[in-house]
Amino acid sequence: MESLLAEIQGLQDEVAQGGSPASVQRHRDRGKLPVRERLALLCDRHGFLLELSPLAGWGTTDPLGGGLVTAIAEVCGRAVVVIANDPTIRGGSLSPTSITRTLRAMDIAETNRLPVVTLVESGGADLDKQADIFVPGGEQFRRLTELSAAGIPTVSLVFGSSTAGGAYLPGMSDYTVFVKDGGYAFLGGPPLVKMAIDEDVTEQELGGADMHARVSGLADYLAADEPDAIRQARAVVSRFGTAPPVPGGPAPLHDPDELLGVVPDDPKTPFDIREVIGRIVDGSVFDEFKPLYGPNLVTGWAHLNGMPIGILANNGILFSPESQKGAQFISLCNQLSMPILFIQNITGFMVGTAAEKGGIIKDGAKLINAVANSQVPHVTLMVGVSYGAGNYAMAGRAYRPRLVLTWPSHRIAVMGGRQLAGVMSIVRRRSAESKNREFDEAADENQRAEDEARIESESTALYATGRGWDDGIIDPRHSRAALTVAFAMSRDHQPAPGRPPAGFGVFRF
Repeated sequence: MESLLAEIQGLQDEVAQGGSPASVQRHRDRGKLPVRERLALLCDRHGFLLELSPLAGWGTTDPLGGGLVTAIAEVCGRAVVVIANDPTIRGGSLSPTSITRTLRAMDIAETNRLPVVTLVESGGADLDKQADIFVPGGEQFRRLTELSAAGIPTVSLVFGSSTAGGAYLPGMSDYTVFVKDGGYAFLGGPPLVKMAIDEDVTEQELGGADMHARVSGLADYLAADEPDAIRQARAVVSRFGTAPPVPGGPAPLHDPDELLGVVPDDPKTPFDIREVIGRIVDGSVFDEFKPLYGPNLVTGWAHLNGMPIGILANNGILFSPESQKGAQFISLCNQLSMPILFIQNITGFMVGTAAEKGGIIKDGAKLINAVANSQVPHVTLMVGVSYGAGNYAMAGRAYRPRLVLTWPSHRIAVMGGRQLAGVMSIVRRRSAESKNREFDEAADENQRAEDEARIESESTALYATGRGWDDGIIDPRHSRAALTVAFAMSRDHQPAPGRPPAGFGVFRF
């Protein structure tokens, strides 16, 4: 775990530095602040509550992080989602990764009713990747209008270029702040205007901050400089009200530092998931539900910094009893309007004749149905493996939990590498037999090794976060703090207690 954590920390440090030293210096020479210094001035406590997917883009041709910063932050006592271009990385140009991160941040804002603050300075789309950007990129503008229509405030601070489609970021925001002599927005820049209508015009004449403040009306506030723009944006956010404080609760009795040693290096080695729970929840107190029935799924209630939560956590493969127990527990949490934490270390559902005769399909479907139709907030923490339909049954990304957080030890795939390679070998062998062809054992052995190595490399936590399958890899020792942010931000947007919001009573499956 320590070596994985060190690798991830090194990558996160690389992202935090922004562009090359020369690029950062050129940015400063223009009198501009680097993006993280802007955010430090914007946010309370000079930092984020939780940065979202900072290593997105890993393993792709996009820059690490996508040239963008997204985070849940506290501004004037109010949790907000911040989305900020980093102009020191390829001019802040949009990439497939930056669009994926932007849309996910807006999804989090919408689901949890968090205001969105966007810090704009982008050269527009990376034209080399326009085929992967143009269609999905339009969704961010639709999302902005939907947020506004839903009563969720949006604020744009324009520090530099906001051109072409990017001009709609301030254009579709509820509040706009432009930096004088720095921010500008236009649909077509001076070269395009010259080609289209033979008009010679400068950037500031065409779409400068002063023009938009005095003539077009696009700029609601005109700032003297970047710190002034941030001050004005904070004043705007201060009118949105503050969230109720997190109640607070006793620290776990068991040392969270020990979480680094809880999950074995070998994912095939079992461990007791209660060792994780006891190092996260208040006072290490966990009121377990049905501890003797379906023991491979641990269910129960706890408090996280004073907030009551239900917990479903894997302690092995899922059989029918575990599926029935999980579905019942989810319905109980819905009856209480209690948010749920899913802790994943799941190899999937049981297979074989006995399991099929015992109804594993219909029982597993009950659990997945309960997860899909539950109306209380879900947060998913992936600590070990997450294979097959077990990922779905434990509120994987496809089931829209409020946040998906992972540990460096996490692995995700349709099945383990050895199993998948073995299945493919059996398929090849049967295909050869059906065609009366000789089966090449040596070639098959080489192919099995190649398949297993490929699946192992494609199932790591870094591979998953690089493709936006989660909201970030966290240090296990920081799990309690990260989960507190996740559940605290969801409190303003969850069903009120009093009746089962999912529209069904509590079934004893």
